[in-house]
Amino acid sequence: MTRTDLWKLVVVVAATLLSAVYLYPSYRFYTLSPAQREALPPEQLANLRKKAVHLGLDLQGGMHLVLEVDRSRLGPAEAKDAPERAMEIIRNRIDQFGVAEPVVQREGEDRIVIQLPGLTDRGRAIDLIGKTALLEFKLVRTPDEVRNVFAKLDAYLAARGAGEGAGADSLTRKAPLTAHFLSLESSAFIRKDEEAAVQKLLATPGLDSIMPGDSQLLWGTPDQGMQGVTGRALYVVKHEPEMTGGSIASAVAQLGLDQTNPGAWGVSMKLTPRGRADFSRVTGNNVGRQLAIVLDGQISSAPNIHERIPSGSASITGSFDVQSSKDLAIVLRAGALPAPVRIIEERSVGPSLGADSIQDGVTAGMIGTAMVVAFMLIYYQLSGVIAIVAMVLNIFYLVAMMASFGFTLTLPGMAGIVLTIGMSVDANVLIFERIREELRNQKSVRQSVQLGYDRAFRTILDAHVTTVTSAAFLLQFGTGPIKGFALTLIIGLCANMFTAVLFTRMIFDYMLSRTGKVERLSI
Repeated sequence: MTRTDLWKLVVVVAATLLSAVYLYPSYRFYTLSPAQREALPPEQLANLRKKAVHLGLDLQGGMHLVLEVDRSRLGPAEAKDAPERAMEIIRNRIDQFGVAEPVVQREGEDRIVIQLPGLTDRGRAIDLIGKTALLEFKLVRTPDEVRNVFAKLDAYLAARGAGEGAGADSLTRKAPLTAHFLSLESSAFIRKDEEAAVQKLLATPGLDSIMPGDSQLLWGTPDQGMQGVTGRALYVVKHEPEMTGGSIASAVAQLGLDQTNPGAWGVSMKLTPRGRADFSRVTGNNVGRQLAIVLDGQISSAPNIHERIPSGSASITGSFDVQSSKDLAIVLRAGALPAPVRIIEERSVGPSLGADSIQDGVTAGMIGTAMVVAFMLIYYQLSGVIAIVAMVLNIFYLVAMMASFGFTLTLPGMAGIVLTIGMSVDANVLIFERIREELRNQKSVRQSVQLGYDRAFRTILDAHVTTVTSAAFLLQFGTGPIKGFALTLIIGLCANMFTAVLFTRMIFDYMLSRTGKVERLSI
C-alpha cells in the first residue's frame, strides 16, 4: 500500500469512527423501551434526545397550530408589520422552549402556521405561544386617591340601585362596591367568594365614565392570601405606564425573590441602560409609593419603593411554580407580541401516524436498496460489492452528519436519502463503465482503473454540483418538507463524492498493488 493509499485509509477509518460516535446516541435513544425510558433520569434522557437524530412532525407526531393576529386595535403603521413581528417573537419563544426544528411560517395576511414536532405538553405550549406578555410598570394610587375613586364608584352604583336586594345592611345599599372589601388602603382585597359579585358590579354600564381619566382598576393574581383569607387584590393604578417590557435586557427564573415567601419562585429581571435610567428616576421620585408590575393587564406584584434603585434590577413574584416562572422568563426575554393572537386551528399528530410513516418509508427504502444491490452484484460482480459498501458508508455518513448538526429527518428527507442511494450507485456506474471502455480499448487493468476514475470524475463532479445547486435553492426558498428533502440530498451528495471517489478508488488501488500484474478485473 502506497503512502497515499495509507492516508486515504486513515481518513476513511477516522470518518467512520466519528460517524459511529455521533450515531450512538440515536441508536441508544430509539432502541430504549418505554419502561427503560421511564427508568432513566430525566437529565440523561433529555441529553440522549438532544443528541439523537431529530424526527419531524410527520414521523414522530406533535402539534400543528394556525394562529391569527388581531390587528384591529393597531394603527396603520403598526398593523402593517404586526404579523412579521409576531412571527419572529413566537419563533424566539419556541427556540427557548426547546422544540427541535420547529416550523414557523406566515400564511396569508394575518395567519401564522406553527409545527412543533414531538411536543407533548399541549397546554404549556399554547400558553407560551399565545401569551401577549405585555409588561408594564405602573404607579399605584395613594390611599387617599384610592378611597376617593371607590367613593365615586359607590355613589354612582347606589344612585342606580346596584345594592338593592343584596342585603339589609345599610352599607351594602349606600356603598355596594366597598361593602365587599376586606380592607381599603392602597388597594382593596376581595374574598374569593365575593369576587363574582364585585365583577358584576364593575360591569355596570357607565361605570367607566366615573373613573378619573388618568386612573384604572386592575386585578392582582388569583388566590392571594391576606389575614388567613383567600382572595384577590383590586388596585387603582395610574393609567399610563412609567416603563414597559421593552426596557428588559434579560429575565431568569429564580427562587427566593419574595421575602415573605422564600420558597416561592419568581422572575428576576435586568434592565437595559435606558431602562436602568428610567427605573432610577421613577423609584427616586416616588419613594413611599407602590410600583405595580403589570403583566397582560394583571398585577403580578406591587412592591413598595423604599429608596431610589439605580441598579436596574427588578423582580416579578406571585403564584408561580418552577415551570410557570421559567415560561414567563422565556416570553419576557423574547418580548411582547405586537397584537393579540388567537388559535383558529389545532391538530395533534399522533405517534401512530408517525410510526406508520416511518414503517412505509423504511419499507420503500429497503425495497429500492435491495433492487439496487441485486443489480450491482449481478452486473458488476466484485466491483458491485465495492459500490455497495460505498453506498452503505454513504448512508452511514449522511445520518451521522444529520445527528451531529442537529438536523431533523422528515418523510421528504427519507425520500432524499433514497435518491442519494441512487446517486451513489450512479456515480459508481459511471466509473465502472469508463473502466470497461478502457479495457475494451486494450488498456491494462491499472491504466483502465486510473483513466476510468480520472475521466469519470469531471462528469460526476458536474452532476453533483448541478444537483447540489438546485437543492440549495430548494433549501433557501422552500417550506418545511421541501427543506427536509433538500437538506438530506445536499448532505448525501457531499458524502457520495467522498465514498465514490476516495473510498472505492482506495479499494481498487489496494487490490491492484497486492496482486502485481493483473490480467482480469471483476467488473
